[in-house]
Amino acid sequence: MSEETAPAGRQPPHPFRQFIVKMHGRCNLACTYCYLYTGPDRTWRTRPAATPPDVLERTAARIAEHAATHGLTSLSLVLHGGEPLLAGAAALARFTTLVRDRVPSACRVHATVQTNGTLLTEDGLAVLARHGVRVGLSLDGGLPGHNARRTDHAGRPSWPAAARGARLLAARFPQAYAGILTVVDPTLDPAETYDSLLALRPPALDLLLPHGNWTTPPPHLAGTRYGDWLCAVFDRWWHAGRRRTRVRLFEECIALLLGLPAATESLGLAPFDAVVVETDGAIEQVDSLKSAYEGAAETGLDVFRHSFDEALRHPGVAARQAGAAALPAQCRACPLLHVCGGGHYAHRYRAGAGFTNPSVYCFDLQRFIRHAAGRLAAGTAPALASVPRRGGTP
Repeated sequence: MSEETAPAGRQPPHPFRQFIVKMHGRCNLACTYCYLYTGPDRTWRTRPAATPPDVLERTAARIAEHAATHGLTSLSLVLHGGEPLLAGAAALARFTTLVRDRVPSACRVHATVQTNGTLLTEDGLAVLARHGVRVGLSLDGGLPGHNARRTDHAGRPSWPAAARGARLLAARFPQAYAGILTVVDPTLDPAETYDSLLALRPPALDLLLPHGNWTTPPPHLAGTRYGDWLCAVFDRWWHAGRRRTRVRLFEECIALLLGLPAATESLGLAPFDAVVVETDGAIEQVDSLKSAYEGAAETGLDVFRHSFDEALRHPGVAARQAGAAALPAQCRACPLLHVCGGGHYAHRYRAGAGFTNPSVYCFDLQRFIRHAAGRLAAGTAPALASVPRRGGTP
């Protein structure tokens, strides 16, 4: 049973703009820390491995319906898994084309596949690039030792194949390179990890905190180890003199500190706008919730019988779009509220108390945000001091 409740007096829902479609429900790797296949949720076991054609057909129709209903001018289509390339590059390209053909002509579809990189080939990348599908890589760092826990089902290291795929992508198809997603491991040297990822020439980096919560805490949650790690990488990025890559977490934090709008699952109060379609056509909330408890992502809806507008009315989705109203009093009173936003929703869970809690990373987020604010203040103060004053008293 869901432990989410919709806040009272909620505003009208914001339409979904990110559609995460499971193209394959299995993975060719057996990463030791994977919350999806080793966590509390086992619903993947009863679902089809590859997404059937009728599910893809109906999903495309539902996405188009939602885009037309809400007059969307753009949307994000994320081809996901498992390992989505188990479905084959051609299948990913066909589905992307199907969605683009179905949505209104004024709506642009930004398609990305998120992959572990081990199945990337030149022919497959050529197909994806030709169909405008960008490729995001999931890696724990840019060195073999960083990826020691990412093994196949026989226990063999995935790094050699993943490294080949990453280098092929960077060298031959840079226009299709979306970036690298990395889960923070505070036991790894932050500077070494960051520099090793830069060596793979990503146009962007996503640094994510491991999925954990108050009931099942993340590893190494002592003091502010995760916050310290992020601060060290932030300084390397901030003081580089030139931008070698985008780091989404850092850019979003700076934007929020400046009072600018920002949209990220980990920071800020912007309404969350992502939805998942599983391989059997079930409409679900994002996978990260599956790290909390069995069935946490379920809505009871599917693309054959329900529209995405019906999913917008689900209490769990309502809670994720409620901003500060979905947070406990101590978060609402915090001076960092509009930057932190309570952190990642899944990280707030506590058995018996649901998600109306601070993030299990509360101290780490405070450490990081205050550090970034300090760097920003130090960097802007000299520039502000040199601005000529206009008349009147100083």
